[in-house]
Amino acid sequence: MDTQKTQSFLPAPTGKFQVPEFPPSKSSVINQQLQFSLVIPTYKESKNVRNVVIRLTQILDEFIPGDYELIIVDDDSPDRTWEVALSLVEEYPQLQVMRRQHERGLSTAVIRGWQVARGNILGVIDGDLQHPPHVLKQLLSEIYQGADLAAASRHIEGGGVSSWSFIRRFLSRGAQLLGLLILPKVLGRVSDPMSGYFLVQRNCLASVTLDPVGYKILLEVIGRGKIDKIAEVGYVFCERYEGESKVTWKQYVDYIHHLIRLRISTGRIGRVSQRFPLSRFVRFGLVGLSGVFVDMVILYLLSDPTTLAWPLTRSKIIASEFAIFNNFLWNDAWTFADVSMQQQELHQRLKRFLKFNIICLAGLVLNVFFLNLIFNFLIPNRYIANLIAIAIATIWNFWVNLKLSWRVTQVK
Repeated sequence: MDTQKTQSFLPAPTGKFQVPEFPPSKSSVINQQLQFSLVIPTYKESKNVRNVVIRLTQILDEFIPGDYELIIVDDDSPDRTWEVALSLVEEYPQLQVMRRQHERGLSTAVIRGWQVARGNILGVIDGDLQHPPHVLKQLLSEIYQGADLAAASRHIEGGGVSSWSFIRRFLSRGAQLLGLLILPKVLGRVSDPMSGYFLVQRNCLASVTLDPVGYKILLEVIGRGKIDKIAEVGYVFCERYEGESKVTWKQYVDYIHHLIRLRISTGRIGRVSQRFPLSRFVRFGLVGLSGVFVDMVILYLLSDPTTLAWPLTRSKIIASEFAIFNNFLWNDAWTFADVSMQQQELHQRLKRFLKFNIICLAGLVLNVFFLNLIFNFLIPNRYIANLIAIAIATIWNFWVNLKLSWRVTQVK
Protein backbone atom coordinates (compact mmCIF):
# COMPACT_ATOMS: atom_id res chain seq x y z
CA MET A 1 0.00 0.00 0.00
CA ASP A 2 1.23 3.55 -0.74
CA THR A 3 0.90 4.73 2.85
CA GLN A 4 3.48 2.18 3.96
CA LYS A 5 6.08 3.94 1.84
CA THR A 6 5.95 6.97 4.12
CA GLN A 7 4.57 5.44 7.30
CA SER A 8 5.79 2.40 9.17
CA PHE A 9 4.65 0.24 12.04
CA LEU A 10 5.92 0.56 15.57
CA PRO A 11 8.31 -2.29 16.32
CA ALA A 12 6.66 -4.97 18.48
CA PRO A 13 8.66 -5.57 21.68
CA THR A 14 9.66 -9.08 22.70
CA GLY A 15 10.81 -10.68 25.91
CA LYS A 16 9.44 -10.00 29.38
CA PHE A 17 6.23 -8.07 29.88
CA GLN A 18 7.77 -5.13 31.76
CA VAL A 19 6.87 -1.47 31.39
CA PRO A 20 10.06 0.66 31.45
CA GLU A 21 10.43 3.39 34.06
CA PHE A 22 11.15 5.94 31.34
CA PRO A 23 9.92 6.15 27.73
CA PRO A 24 12.07 4.17 25.28
CA SER A 25 15.09 6.10 24.02
CA LYS A 26 15.08 4.44 20.62
CA SER A 27 11.87 4.80 18.70
CA SER A 28 10.59 5.35 15.22
CA VAL A 29 9.27 8.72 16.39
CA ILE A 30 10.90 11.71 18.03
CA ASN A 31 11.71 10.85 21.63
CA GLN A 32 9.41 13.29 23.37
CA GLN A 33 7.80 12.53 26.70
CA LEU A 34 4.05 13.04 26.79
CA GLN A 35 1.34 13.27 29.41
CA PHE A 36 -0.79 10.43 28.12
CA SER A 37 -0.49 7.28 26.02
CA LEU A 38 -3.69 5.39 25.18
CA VAL A 39 -3.41 1.85 23.84
CA ILE A 40 -6.21 0.47 21.66
CA PRO A 41 -5.91 -3.31 21.18
CA THR A 42 -7.70 -4.49 18.04
CA TYR A 43 -8.61 -7.67 16.22
CA LYS A 44 -10.96 -7.64 13.25
CA GLU A 45 -12.08 -4.04 13.86
CA SER A 46 -11.53 -2.61 10.37
CA LYS A 47 -15.07 -1.17 10.34
CA ASN A 48 -14.63 0.57 13.68
CA VAL A 49 -11.04 1.76 13.77
CA ARG A 50 -11.54 5.01 11.82
CA ASN A 51 -14.47 6.12 14.00
CA VAL A 52 -12.53 5.26 17.16
CA VAL A 53 -9.55 7.38 16.10
CA ILE A 54 -11.78 10.29 15.08
CA ARG A 55 -13.72 10.29 18.37
CA LEU A 56 -10.66 9.93 20.57
CA THR A 57 -8.74 12.62 18.70
CA GLN A 58 -11.60 15.11 18.97
CA ILE A 59 -11.84 14.64 22.74
CA LEU A 60 -8.12 14.60 23.53
CA ASP A 61 -7.29 17.52 21.20
CA GLU A 62 -9.70 19.57 23.24
CA PHE A 63 -8.56 18.32 26.66
CA ILE A 64 -4.77 17.91 26.31
CA PRO A 65 -3.89 19.17 22.80
CA GLY A 66 -0.64 17.77 21.44
CA ASP A 67 0.26 16.05 24.70
CA TYR A 68 -0.99 12.54 24.00
CA GLU A 69 -0.59 9.61 21.64
CA LEU A 70 -2.87 6.83 20.43
CA ILE A 71 -1.27 3.42 19.93
CA ILE A 72 -3.26 0.83 18.02
CA VAL A 73 -1.90 -2.68 18.63
CA ASP A 74 -3.41 -5.09 16.13
CA ASP A 75 -2.99 -8.87 16.26
CA ASP A 76 -2.57 -9.25 12.49
CA SER A 77 -6.30 -9.13 11.83
CA PRO A 78 -7.44 -11.08 8.75
CA ASP A 79 -9.68 -8.13 7.83
CA ARG A 80 -6.50 -6.00 7.69
CA THR A 81 -7.42 -3.67 10.54
CA TRP A 82 -3.72 -2.81 10.77
CA GLU A 83 -3.77 -1.54 7.16
CA VAL A 84 -6.78 0.71 7.75
CA ALA A 85 -5.19 2.06 10.92
CA LEU A 86 -1.88 2.80 9.22
CA SER A 87 -3.68 4.73 6.47
CA LEU A 88 -4.91 7.16 9.14
CA VAL A 89 -1.47 8.10 10.51
CA GLU A 90 -0.79 10.90 8.03
CA GLU A 91 -4.11 12.55 8.85
CA TYR A 92 -3.79 11.96 12.61
CA PRO A 93 -0.14 12.51 13.61
CA GLN A 94 -0.80 11.49 17.24
CA LEU A 95 -1.58 7.97 16.03
CA GLN A 96 0.88 5.08 15.86
CA VAL A 97 0.23 1.48 14.82
CA MET A 98 1.81 -1.80 15.89
CA ARG A 99 1.13 -4.99 13.94
CA ARG A 100 1.82 -8.13 15.99
CA GLN A 101 2.40 -11.26 13.93
CA HIS A 102 3.90 -13.58 16.54
CA GLU A 103 1.79 -12.98 19.65
CA ARG A 104 -1.93 -12.99 20.39
CA GLY A 105 -4.17 -11.82 23.20
CA LEU A 106 -5.67 -8.58 24.45
CA SER A 107 -3.72 -8.35 27.70
CA THR A 108 -0.33 -8.90 26.10
CA ALA A 109 -1.23 -6.44 23.32
CA VAL A 110 -1.90 -3.75 25.92
CA ILE A 111 1.43 -4.34 27.66
CA ARG A 112 3.37 -4.33 24.38
CA GLY A 113 1.75 -1.00 23.59
CA TRP A 114 2.70 0.39 27.00
CA GLN A 115 6.29 -0.75 26.48
CA VAL A 116 6.75 1.63 23.54
CA ALA A 117 4.54 4.39 24.96
CA ARG A 118 5.96 7.82 25.80
CA GLY A 119 3.32 8.93 28.28
CA ASN A 120 3.60 9.32 32.04
CA ILE A 121 -0.02 8.13 32.18
CA LEU A 122 -0.88 4.85 30.45
CA GLY A 123 -4.36 3.79 29.42
CA VAL A 124 -6.40 1.21 27.56
CA ILE A 125 -9.74 1.39 25.75
CA ASP A 126 -11.59 -1.07 23.50
CA GLY A 127 -11.46 -0.52 19.76
CA ASP A 128 -15.17 -1.02 19.13
CA LEU A 129 -16.69 2.11 20.76
CA GLN A 130 -18.34 0.04 23.51
CA HIS A 131 -16.27 2.14 25.91
CA PRO A 132 -17.57 5.72 25.53
CA PRO A 133 -14.56 7.97 24.70
CA HIS A 134 -15.89 11.05 26.56
CA VAL A 135 -15.28 9.25 29.90
CA LEU A 136 -11.56 9.70 29.25
CA LYS A 137 -11.77 13.30 30.47
CA GLN A 138 -13.13 12.17 33.84
CA LEU A 139 -10.55 9.41 34.14
CA LEU A 140 -7.70 11.80 33.36
CA SER A 141 -9.07 14.29 35.90
CA GLU A 142 -8.96 11.60 38.59
CA ILE A 143 -5.33 10.86 37.75
CA TYR A 144 -4.47 14.57 37.87
CA GLN A 145 -6.04 14.70 41.34
CA GLY A 146 -3.65 12.06 42.63
CA ALA A 147 -5.11 8.65 41.80
CA ASP A 148 -2.63 5.91 40.91
CA LEU A 149 -5.30 4.16 38.87
CA ALA A 150 -8.62 5.41 37.49
CA ALA A 151 -11.04 2.75 36.26
CA ALA A 152 -14.31 3.09 34.39
CA SER A 153 -17.00 1.08 36.17
CA ARG A 154 -20.42 -0.25 35.18
CA HIS A 155 -21.37 -0.86 38.82
CA ILE A 156 -21.35 2.57 40.45
CA GLU A 157 -23.56 5.64 40.06
CA GLY A 158 -23.67 6.66 36.42
CA GLY A 159 -22.72 3.18 35.22
CA GLY A 160 -24.59 0.32 33.61
CA VAL A 161 -24.98 -1.79 30.49
CA SER A 162 -27.18 -0.88 27.55
CA SER A 163 -28.91 -4.11 26.52
CA TRP A 164 -27.24 -7.20 27.95
CA SER A 165 -29.21 -10.43 28.15
CA PHE A 166 -29.97 -12.04 31.52
CA ILE A 167 -27.46 -14.82 30.78
CA ARG A 168 -24.63 -12.38 30.07
CA ARG A 169 -25.42 -10.37 33.20
CA PHE A 170 -25.50 -13.59 35.23
CA LEU A 171 -22.15 -14.78 33.84
CA SER A 172 -20.53 -11.40 34.46
CA ARG A 173 -21.68 -11.24 38.07
CA GLY A 174 -20.83 -14.91 38.60
CA ALA A 175 -17.31 -14.34 37.32
CA GLN A 176 -16.94 -11.38 39.66
CA LEU A 177 -18.14 -13.44 42.66
CA LEU A 178 -15.73 -16.23 41.79
CA GLY A 179 -12.92 -13.71 41.61
CA LEU A 180 -13.83 -12.31 45.03
CA LEU A 181 -13.57 -15.81 46.50
CA ILE A 182 -10.18 -16.53 44.92
CA LEU A 183 -8.61 -13.05 45.04
CA PRO A 184 -10.55 -10.93 47.56
CA LYS A 185 -7.72 -8.45 48.17
CA VAL A 186 -7.46 -7.69 44.45
CA LEU A 187 -11.03 -7.77 43.18
CA GLY A 188 -12.36 -6.25 46.38
CA ARG A 189 -10.58 -2.97 45.65
CA VAL A 190 -12.79 -2.02 42.69
CA SER A 191 -16.49 -2.36 41.91
CA ASP A 192 -15.88 -3.55 38.33
CA PRO A 193 -12.74 -5.72 38.22
CA MET A 194 -13.77 -7.01 34.78
CA SER A 195 -13.39 -3.53 33.29
CA GLY A 196 -11.06 -3.14 30.34
CA TYR A 197 -11.21 0.66 30.40
CA PHE A 198 -8.77 2.36 32.79
CA LEU A 199 -5.72 4.60 33.21
CA VAL A 200 -2.68 4.03 35.43
CA GLN A 201 0.42 6.03 36.36
CA ARG A 202 3.52 4.69 34.62
CA ASN A 203 5.54 4.65 37.85
CA CYS A 204 3.05 2.20 39.37
CA LEU A 205 4.03 -0.42 36.79
CA ALA A 206 7.66 0.52 36.19
CA SER A 207 9.93 -2.56 36.16
CA VAL A 208 7.11 -4.83 37.41
CA THR A 209 7.04 -8.19 35.61
CA LEU A 210 3.49 -8.81 34.41
CA ASP A 211 2.18 -12.26 33.50
CA PRO A 212 -1.30 -11.86 31.99
CA VAL A 213 -3.74 -14.48 30.72
CA GLY A 214 -6.71 -13.72 28.48
CA TYR A 215 -8.56 -10.40 28.49
CA LYS A 216 -8.71 -9.10 32.05
CA ILE A 217 -5.61 -6.90 32.22
CA LEU A 218 -6.99 -4.84 35.13
CA LEU A 219 -6.60 -7.86 37.46
CA GLU A 220 -2.94 -8.09 36.55
CA VAL A 221 -2.32 -4.38 37.06
CA ILE A 222 -3.96 -4.25 40.50
CA GLY A 223 -2.54 -7.62 41.59
CA ARG A 224 1.09 -6.95 40.66
CA GLY A 225 1.37 -3.18 40.31
CA LYS A 226 2.30 -0.69 43.03
CA ILE A 227 -1.23 0.68 43.25
CA ASP A 228 -2.24 2.75 46.26
CA LYS A 229 -5.09 5.16 45.50
CA ILE A 230 -7.82 3.96 43.13
CA ALA A 231 -10.62 6.11 41.69
CA GLU A 232 -13.67 4.96 39.74
CA VAL A 233 -15.85 6.71 37.18
CA GLY A 234 -19.26 5.40 36.12
CA TYR A 235 -19.90 4.60 32.46
CA VAL A 236 -22.52 2.81 30.40
CA PHE A 237 -21.20 -0.13 28.38
CA CYS A 238 -22.62 0.33 24.87
CA GLU A 239 -23.55 -2.24 22.25
CA ARG A 240 -21.31 -2.40 19.21
CA TYR A 241 -22.58 -1.09 15.85
CA GLU A 242 -19.97 -2.73 13.63
CA GLY A 243 -17.86 -5.87 13.79
CA GLU A 244 -18.42 -8.99 15.88
CA SER A 245 -18.24 -9.66 19.62
CA LYS A 246 -15.12 -11.44 20.94
CA VAL A 247 -16.91 -12.90 24.00
CA THR A 248 -16.55 -16.70 23.98
CA TRP A 249 -16.44 -19.51 26.54
CA LYS A 250 -12.62 -19.47 26.24
CA GLN A 251 -12.56 -16.03 27.84
CA TYR A 252 -14.15 -17.43 30.99
CA VAL A 253 -11.65 -20.32 31.06
CA ASP A 254 -8.77 -17.86 30.67
CA TYR A 255 -10.26 -15.69 33.40
CA ILE A 256 -10.31 -18.58 35.91
CA HIS A 257 -6.81 -19.60 34.84
CA HIS A 258 -5.62 -16.03 35.38
CA LEU A 259 -7.20 -15.81 38.85
CA ILE A 260 -5.56 -19.05 39.99
CA ARG A 261 -2.16 -18.16 38.56
CA LEU A 262 -2.26 -14.69 40.09
CA ARG A 263 -3.28 -16.16 43.43
CA ILE A 264 -0.39 -18.63 43.36
CA SER A 265 2.24 -16.20 42.13
CA THR A 266 1.43 -13.57 44.75
CA GLY A 267 2.38 -16.04 47.48
CA ARG A 268 -0.94 -16.64 49.18
CA ILE A 269 -1.19 -20.30 48.17
CA GLY A 270 2.29 -20.89 49.53
CA ARG A 271 1.27 -19.60 52.96
CA VAL A 272 -1.86 -21.76 52.90
CA SER A 273 0.11 -24.89 52.00
CA GLN A 274 2.23 -24.43 55.12
CA ARG A 275 -0.91 -24.64 57.23
CA PHE A 276 -2.40 -27.47 55.17
CA PRO A 277 0.34 -29.98 54.16
CA LEU A 278 0.05 -31.59 50.73
CA SER A 279 0.22 -35.22 51.91
CA ARG A 280 -2.63 -34.64 54.35
CA PHE A 281 -4.65 -32.91 51.63
CA VAL A 282 -4.17 -35.87 49.26
CA ARG A 283 -5.54 -38.24 51.90
CA PHE A 284 -8.42 -35.84 52.49
CA GLY A 285 -9.19 -35.88 48.76
CA LEU A 286 -9.16 -39.68 48.57
CA VAL A 287 -11.55 -39.85 51.50
CA GLY A 288 -13.77 -37.39 49.66
CA LEU A 289 -13.91 -39.76 46.68
CA SER A 290 -15.15 -42.54 48.92
CA GLY A 291 -17.81 -40.15 50.16
CA VAL A 292 -18.94 -39.55 46.56
CA PHE A 293 -19.47 -43.30 46.14
CA VAL A 294 -21.47 -43.52 49.37
CA ASP A 295 -23.54 -40.48 48.39
CA MET A 296 -24.41 -41.90 44.96
CA VAL A 297 -25.36 -45.33 46.32
CA ILE A 298 -27.62 -43.93 49.04
CA LEU A 299 -29.20 -41.47 46.60
CA TYR A 300 -30.01 -44.36 44.26
CA LEU A 301 -31.48 -46.53 47.01
CA LEU A 302 -33.70 -43.73 48.28
CA SER A 303 -34.79 -41.80 45.18
CA ASP A 304 -34.71 -44.07 42.16
CA PRO A 305 -38.20 -44.99 40.80
CA THR A 306 -37.25 -48.68 40.97
CA THR A 307 -36.41 -48.51 44.70
CA LEU A 308 -38.01 -46.34 47.40
CA ALA A 309 -38.77 -43.43 45.03
CA TRP A 310 -38.48 -40.80 47.76
CA PRO A 311 -38.43 -37.10 46.80
CA LEU A 312 -35.08 -35.96 45.43
CA THR A 313 -34.34 -33.25 48.02
CA ARG A 314 -35.06 -35.47 51.03
CA SER A 315 -33.02 -38.31 49.51
CA LYS A 316 -30.12 -35.98 48.80
CA ILE A 317 -29.98 -34.63 52.35
CA ILE A 318 -29.90 -38.14 53.82
CA ALA A 319 -27.34 -39.33 51.26
CA SER A 320 -25.11 -36.35 51.99
CA GLU A 321 -25.26 -36.98 55.74
CA PHE A 322 -24.22 -40.60 55.20
CA ALA A 323 -21.32 -39.38 53.06
CA ILE A 324 -20.28 -36.82 55.71
CA PHE A 325 -20.34 -39.53 58.38
CA ASN A 326 -18.28 -41.84 56.14
CA ASN A 327 -15.75 -39.06 55.47
CA PHE A 328 -15.43 -38.25 59.14
CA LEU A 329 -14.70 -41.87 60.11
CA TRP A 330 -11.98 -42.24 57.48
CA ASN A 331 -10.46 -38.81 58.18
CA ASP A 332 -10.43 -39.49 61.91
CA ALA A 333 -8.83 -42.93 61.48
CA TRP A 334 -6.43 -42.09 58.63
CA THR A 335 -6.08 -38.46 57.47
CA PHE A 336 -5.78 -37.05 61.00
CA ALA A 337 -4.81 -40.22 62.87
CA ASP A 338 -2.04 -38.37 64.71
CA VAL A 339 -4.68 -36.12 66.26
CA SER A 340 -7.36 -38.71 67.01
CA MET A 341 -4.88 -41.06 68.69
CA GLN A 342 -4.31 -38.41 71.34
CA GLN A 343 -8.03 -37.72 71.79
CA GLN A 344 -9.86 -41.03 71.94
CA GLU A 345 -12.54 -40.16 74.48
CA LEU A 346 -16.10 -40.42 73.17
CA HIS A 347 -16.91 -36.77 73.88
CA GLN A 348 -13.77 -35.72 72.02
CA ARG A 349 -14.77 -37.76 68.96
CA LEU A 350 -18.28 -36.30 69.08
CA LYS A 351 -16.86 -32.80 69.30
CA ARG A 352 -14.67 -33.42 66.24
CA PHE A 353 -17.63 -34.87 64.34
CA LEU A 354 -19.78 -31.87 65.23
CA LYS A 355 -17.10 -29.48 63.96
CA PHE A 356 -16.72 -31.44 60.75
CA ASN A 357 -20.47 -31.55 60.21
CA ILE A 358 -20.92 -27.80 60.75
CA ILE A 359 -18.17 -27.00 58.25
CA CYS A 360 -19.88 -29.26 55.69
CA LEU A 361 -23.33 -27.79 56.35
CA ALA A 362 -22.90 -24.79 54.07
CA GLY A 363 -21.57 -27.11 51.39
CA LEU A 364 -24.62 -29.34 51.82
CA VAL A 365 -26.95 -26.37 51.31
CA LEU A 366 -25.06 -25.43 48.14
CA ASN A 367 -25.10 -29.06 47.05
CA VAL A 368 -28.89 -29.40 47.37
CA PHE A 369 -29.47 -26.03 45.69
CA PHE A 370 -27.28 -26.79 42.68
CA LEU A 371 -28.57 -30.35 42.37
CA ASN A 372 -32.13 -29.10 42.00
CA LEU A 373 -31.10 -26.22 39.75
CA ILE A 374 -29.10 -28.44 37.40
CA PHE A 375 -31.56 -31.36 37.44
CA ASN A 376 -34.68 -29.24 36.87
CA PHE A 377 -33.34 -26.69 34.39
CA LEU A 378 -30.13 -27.91 32.75
CA ILE A 379 -29.43 -31.66 32.83
CA PRO A 380 -32.41 -33.96 33.56
CA ASN A 381 -30.18 -36.78 34.83
CA ARG A 382 -30.08 -37.03 38.62
CA TYR A 383 -26.65 -38.69 38.74
CA ILE A 384 -24.81 -36.30 36.43
CA ALA A 385 -26.49 -33.39 38.19
CA ASN A 386 -25.42 -34.83 41.53
CA LEU A 387 -21.79 -35.17 40.45
CA ILE A 388 -21.70 -31.53 39.34
CA ALA A 389 -23.35 -30.42 42.59
CA ILE A 390 -20.80 -32.41 44.60
CA ALA A 391 -17.93 -30.78 42.70
CA ILE A 392 -19.27 -27.29 43.43
CA ALA A 393 -19.83 -28.08 47.11
CA THR A 394 -16.34 -29.62 47.40
CA ILE A 395 -14.70 -26.46 46.07
CA TRP A 396 -16.69 -24.41 48.57
CA ASN A 397 -15.84 -26.72 51.49
CA PHE A 398 -12.16 -26.66 50.60
CA TRP A 399 -12.07 -22.85 50.47
CA VAL A 400 -13.88 -22.45 53.80
CA ASN A 401 -11.68 -25.06 55.47
CA LEU A 402 -8.59 -23.22 54.25
CA LYS A 403 -9.90 -19.96 55.68
CA LEU A 404 -10.59 -21.64 59.02
CA SER A 405 -7.31 -23.59 58.93
CA TRP A 406 -9.33 -26.67 59.97
CA ARG A 407 -8.55 -26.46 63.65
CA VAL A 408 -8.82 -30.20 64.23
CA THR A 409 -5.47 -30.62 62.47
CA GLN A 410 -3.80 -28.23 64.93
CA VAL A 411 -4.82 -30.02 68.13
CA LYS A 412 -1.82 -31.36 70.04
